[in-house]
Amino acid sequence: MKIEVISKNNINIAVVSSDEVLITDVQSALDLIMTVKYETDCKNIAVNKSAVADDFFVLSTCLAGEILQKFINYGVRFAIYGDFSKYTSKPLKDFMYESNKGKDIYFQPTVSLAVNKLSGC
Repeated sequence: MKIEVISKNNINIAVVSSDEVLITDVQSALDLIMTVKYETDCKNIAVNKSAVADDFFVLSTCLAGEILQKFINYGVRFAIYGDFSKYTSKPLKDFMYESNKGKDIYFQPTVSLAVNKLSGC
């Protein structure tokens, strides 16, 4: 796991990239939140899609809701960046669309767009 802190609009964003799956369940998401907050003191985290388990993107598993609720509860704004084109589920696409309209959770195609969202651009 590699963590890079990017400052934009006076907001620090921890950009996490990993070839390994880091978020597989609620506990691993909490571990990531605590590790990033401890190492960077950032309340904004962007993670590459390949670091998130595929089950997260199957809404019927309820994994996305449970994990994203933890980010909200801990006051962490969160973005997942990467190619989401392989997912064809309309409910998932709707969920991602609605999340992108909010203020806390984002699904973006590139790291720069994820950073922009988290920094308020």
